[in-house]
Amino acid sequence: PGMAVAALRPRVAALGRRLGAPGAPGERRDTFLAKGCANLDKLKDLCNEGKEHPSTLFQLYTQAVLDITYFEENQLVDEDFPEESSLQKLKELICVLSEPEDLVRECSIKEEPVNILGAELLECLYWRKGALLYMYCHTAKERSEWLQENIATFKKCLNDGVHYLMKMLSFRCPLQLDEDVSLQDKDTARLLSEGIFSDTHLLAMMYSGEMCYWGLKHCGEEKQESLESTDRVSNSDPGSSSQSVLLDFQETGTNMLTKYVAVCEGPLKGQGWNTTTAKQMLHYFVESHN
Repeated sequence: PGMAVAALRPRVAALGRRLGAPGAPGERRDTFLAKGCANLDKLKDLCNEGKEHPSTLFQLYTQAVLDITYFEENQLVDEDFPEESSLQKLKELICVLSEPEDLVRECSIKEEPVNILGAELLECLYWRKGALLYMYCHTAKERSEWLQENIATFKKCLNDGVHYLMKMLSFRCPLQLDEDVSLQDKDTARLLSEGIFSDTHLLAMMYSGEMCYWGLKHCGEEKQESLESTDRVSNSDPGSSSQSVLLDFQETGTNMLTKYVAVCEGPLKGQGWNTTTAKQMLHYFVESHN
């Protein structure tokens, strides 16, 4: 625990400073923020006692990170991602959301983060990073002047966002269906075998497919090299070196959306999931391929 506490202390202090940062709410106590504060206080006490198992401390820290950044994320969305400041804020939030994994890597050489934080918390962290970039790109793509001047940055955000969402979809192994699985509900079985454990998993497929579509549509002509020269959005996120790998927007987008449509029109038929947009994008991928 000593090592864990030592590594946690500066991070807990940094989260505390975020709460006191300019623009942080005075009167308006957001529920997520209140929860984050409570977890932070609890964490400080546990660190002082020094008896708790590191994984408990790490999970509590992760929960505090998720709550506090969620408040900040909502502020960005409410303000419609201000052009002059939001990219910096975005990088900052992604760094903070990467801290729990960095922390685990720092303290436990042999254990994988998923064994210490659990699949669910890691899914949340990656979902939040991917969805944040999705929302940012959704807004940024409408700013044509900005887009022309910053196409490499835009492509980088799309690339990283899709990587985060694909990673989010990879933490739980899809259920292997065999003769022994006696699931009463064939549709549920099919969802689990596709690796879809919640609505969020399905949204992650749609979001990543849509980001690939924007990538192909807005950056199709863009030279691949320009991406190499720009900083990674999360340039201080050692856990995500895979993001520098360039995605094939067309292939990835086609895979994600094909799966999305198959699930929505198969096991989730009649549940209110719309496939019209996904099909239009798939059509675009086919057209652009030919």
